Amino acid sequence: MGSDLAKPNVFIVSPAGAEANNGNWHTAARWMEFLQPVVDARVALAWNGEPADALIALHARRSAESIARFRASHPRRGLALVLTGTDLYRDIDSDASAQHSLECASHLVLLQDEALQRLAPHHCTKARVIVQSAPQRAAQSRAGQGTRFVAVGHLRDEKDPLTLMHAARLLHDDAGLRIEHIGGALDESLAAAARQTLAECPGYRWLGALPHSETRDTIAAAHALVHTSRIEGGANVVIEAVCSGVPAIASRIDGNVGLLGRGYAGYFPVGDAQALAAAMRRFAHEPAFAAELAAQCAARAPLFTPAAEAAAVRALAQDLCARADDGAAGE
Repeated sequence: MGSDLAKPNVFIVSPAGAEANNGNWHTAARWMEFLQPVVDARVALAWNGEPADALIALHARRSAESIARFRASHPRRGLALVLTGTDLYRDIDSDASAQHSLECASHLVLLQDEALQRLAPHHCTKARVIVQSAPQRAAQSRAGQGTRFVAVGHLRDEKDPLTLMHAARLLHDDAGLRIEHIGGALDESLAAAARQTLAECPGYRWLGALPHSETRDTIAAAHALVHTSRIEGGANVVIEAVCSGVPAIASRIDGNVGLLGRGYAGYFPVGDAQALAAAMRRFAHEPAFAAELAAQCAARAPLFTPAAEAAAVRALAQDLCARADDGAAGE
């Protein structure tokens, strides 16, 4: 993509900034870092006419205005739309602005293979999968701690924190189990439920929002991640757990199956607190089951290397900027 003097401009739109500390922001920031050696990349909440040879936008609905504005201004330039969980499993079925974003995009990016099933055939032809990554963390000693579970996700309905809290109540009598719940209070009713669970269940701790580095440390110190989401495009936190040697007990949704594999043994039905509690109790008390999940996750870890994601993101940028080279004269 040329010398430093001729670097193309790639503008990344994220509907959330650094203060949100969520998956969209972490993806955008990581991709900017991957791209900086080869393009002039920047991240912002919206595109408002800044110089850009190509646009990468996360979230079909929430970035819809930037997507429509860029396509109207640059009808032939590369525009990649990274589809999130709420895009794939809710908005593209019913939201006109999300549907328009799909049509505007020259490239669609999915974060796991199962998501391809959600796209119409004419959209699949411009889609590619870029699996997210996380740096490896050395396994930590967890001897003498009982069994520590960690759940990570801001308190909102899509993450289904109530199922985790209900499971905590069902596990109240198992003194060896600890649940650490990381996530900001985006919904006050869910925050109230977390405070009540904290007061009534000694094994449950709601830690609120934590910096990313502290969250990763907490994951690495746990025996297992619990991931209860109803909707996910492909959760960063699942990948971070796997890359920390921490297996997951996860809801059986496409976003998790696409990362962990269809044959993974650690799924539970969405919203089923009793099944979740049973899986957590089994993990704590059946070493063979815990070892099976650990082995299955270790086998998936090579899929989540930063080098592989960086190569895929740079290839995307190259394809986007090639359209800019071809189309600039016609705009």
